[in-house]
Amino acid sequence: MESVRVLLVDDEAALLDLLKKYLERLGYEVDACAAPEDAVACFDADPKRYAVVLTDLTLPGMNGEQLLEHMMGRNPALRAIITSGYPYVPRSKNIVFLQKPFLPKMLAEAIGKVVKKPGA
Repeated sequence: MESVRVLLVDDEAALLDLLKKYLERLGYEVDACAAPEDAVACFDADPKRYAVVLTDLTLPGMNGEQLLEHMMGRNPALRAIITSGYPYVPRSKNIVFLQKPFLPKMLAEAIGKVVKKPGA
């Protein structure tokens, strides 16, 4: 069975690395981008490649909501999780909000809401 691929976007390098390692330990394949422009390039190369995008709401140059709007325009079936220390209400049923700070278990639960776990 093919594993689930996650596109991870966060401009905090330490958090990006930590989340990538944790998601890989859970069995997901992860592409990590520190800049929204890099995430757009990665996504646009193959819009159907990702099952879920996990992005911070506050990014330099383009916020997470704008990023997801672009991506969901290219792949309407895409699921996403937006994280933020600020309150946020998703504008799409395909988006789940995860308030920072969060525990690893909370991240696993959020991803479980939007995609099936590898091997399930």
